[in-house]
Amino acid sequence: MSLTRRALSSHALTALATAGLCELLWSREVVAAAVRPKLGAWLAELGEMTRALRGRSLGERAFQGLLDDLCARVDLDDLCARLDLDALATRMRLPARGAATVDLDLAALAGAPSPRLVGRRVFGCRKGRAIVPHGHDDLCTGFIVLAGRWRGRHYDRLETHADHFVIRPTIDREFAPGDHSTVSDQRDNVHWFEALSDRAFVFNVHVGRRDGAGRRVYLDPDGERLADGSIRAPRSSHAACLARYGAT
Repeated sequence: MSLTRRALSSHALTALATAGLCELLWSREVVAAAVRPKLGAWLAELGEMTRALRGRSLGERAFQGLLDDLCARVDLDDLCARLDLDALATRMRLPARGAATVDLDLAALAGAPSPRLVGRRVFGCRKGRAIVPHGHDDLCTGFIVLAGRWRGRHYDRLETHADHFVIRPTIDREFAPGDHSTVSDQRDNVHWFEALSDRAFVFNVHVGRRDGAGRRVYLDPDGERLADGSIRAPRSSHAACLARYGAT
């Protein structure tokens, strides 16, 4: 079996030089890009990766690369069926501004790690509403589009100051069912998703490098444009971002 970009990036392979961890990942077929594990096995792989991250045998950049690969291999039909997306979408009250969220209890699913190790939830929006711009501290997270279309924007967070951040745009494109993106402190840290269809839903997994769920930081990406293409983005609050970006 040959390694491909989707299977494992070169920087991830370097970080996985520890023989025991490499053996673990091979045993779970993390590097087999053609394999689309069912949700229980998929979450089990994510749990193993997370334990390696917290045990410091896997670095954050390598973890994010593996999370990208794992999200690309999700079995979307199985994921939607296991979540009972139709029933979930019926129950969720999509707000006039911002997103609705539902935390998922998948403890009964064979292979699923504890929610304390890997958090999982579904976000839903009406058309023109948004998961407002925010970044994360000490958190890796992955988004997988379940239904609908989204405009997804990401930014690298280059500098952190008392009253602002310096960010640089990295992604601005349409996301359709099965598409995904990931976030870490190291890459694409700030993200912002606006629903382009009448009802749109994403599945989210989030992992802290240590115990605890990390935290969000809110900012306004429509800040001063700097000469090098970066943006001076003022710090903000959830309420202020919701008022400005929660609905178009």
